[in-house]
Amino acid sequence: MHKPCIPTVRSFFARRQHFSRGRIRHNSTTTTDAFTQHDTQPPNASAQSSPAPAPAPAPSEKRVDPIKLLSPHLAEIRQSLIPLLASGHPALSEITKYYFLHPSKQIRPVIILLFSLATNGLGGDWNKKLWEAGCAGGGGCADELDRPLTRPDVLNDWNPQMADNTSSFQSAFPLKPPKAHRHPSVEYTATSTSTPALHDPTLVLPTQKRLAQIVEMLHTASLLHDDVIDESALRRGAPSAPSAFGNKLSVLGGNFVLGRASAALSRLGDPEVTELIASVLSNLVEGEILQTKEVTMNGEVAGQARKDAWNIYLQKTYLKTASLMAKGARSAVVLGGCKEGEVWKEIAYAYGRNLGIAFQLVDDVLDYESASATLGKPGGADLQLGLATGPALYAWEEHPELGELIQRKFEKPGDVEMARDYVLRSQGVQRTRELAQAYAVGAKEALQRLPDSEAKQGLEVLTERVIGRKS
Repeated sequence: MHKPCIPTVRSFFARRQHFSRGRIRHNSTTTTDAFTQHDTQPPNASAQSSPAPAPAPAPSEKRVDPIKLLSPHLAEIRQSLIPLLASGHPALSEITKYYFLHPSKQIRPVIILLFSLATNGLGGDWNKKLWEAGCAGGGGCADELDRPLTRPDVLNDWNPQMADNTSSFQSAFPLKPPKAHRHPSVEYTATSTSTPALHDPTLVLPTQKRLAQIVEMLHTASLLHDDVIDESALRRGAPSAPSAFGNKLSVLGGNFVLGRASAALSRLGDPEVTELIASVLSNLVEGEILQTKEVTMNGEVAGQARKDAWNIYLQKTYLKTASLMAKGARSAVVLGGCKEGEVWKEIAYAYGRNLGIAFQLVDDVLDYESASATLGKPGGADLQLGLATGPALYAWEEHPELGELIQRKFEKPGDVEMARDYVLRSQGVQRTRELAQAYAVGAKEALQRLPDSEAKQGLEVLTERVIGRKS
């Protein structure tokens, strides 16, 4: 009988070793990410083995704090983000900035900023991107990112915080615009070539900072919608948007944030980045639909049903969580001048993909381990929503009777309590944490080809914090 492919740890590392035999070369799309080529294929291995620990730093080695390293950039991004969301409708302005005013982990902007610092100067088009950032009409200056591509009285997207670049509806429309709304375009001319090397270790391009804001906007819009779908009462330790404003305004607010994010994305001027970030929206919707898919028992082999459930779970985890981290990181490197065939954007995607999956696995563990006050949202919510996450799927192996509860999505009275008891009496929580650790090691391995820098160290430390977090 064929043994089902249930994620454990031993063959995760065996598979990593297989991939790492052919190490990354500069003009290759091969990466050290063990799962880049099979989004829905979970790693095989033994539940008893533990992940290989990451090498400990030397006692005298000072670890980089990624938040302190990025503190000036994060402060600037947060300060200039709220004005992007202002509307002529006060209620809309209030709800769109609601989640931004509550503390967040900021992990997505942090990943983008760290990869910007860790790779700026390495891409073949870096000199062009640097020129665009400093030349009026180049398209990459900070003030140009706020200027619309189309005349404001056509867009009719009034923003009182950006009055010079927006317009509200007027009764008359002149065929001739009242004034030019953008600098004349200037074409870049390459003057010299230089050996790729890291640039200023503190320089993040304006386009990369705006990307960090766009990614945080997409994430926040998804939270506004998710909290309606999941009927969540709490978010980040405060009443959720639906609790504070109602479902209708929460949905409309999320749509509004997506609209502003899409407009900002278009002004970055890079088709690949537009494609990457736009595809995240599709991924988020597909992941939400996939999450509702039922586990079917066809009366044959229960192991096959568990395998199918794991495939769905990991694919959903990528679509809803890891996709934004992975494609955001890749986009940051593209905006830094990485060309097709250069490995830096493959490294960024592999890191973000593995870290994103690890992040969600830890989140699913915390749903069983932490109280609502620690999480900032209701604990034990997954089972109440009918969701069988990693801990429950592992527990199903030890307690076959859990399968019936999973199939009916814990709908009967007492199902949630019974399922939680099965999980806590199993190795499900521990095995899920070990799987998260394995993905985190994969994320760290993806960084090996990056030149040494504080930003690279920051990415390594960030990975450790994702695994060790308690909320």
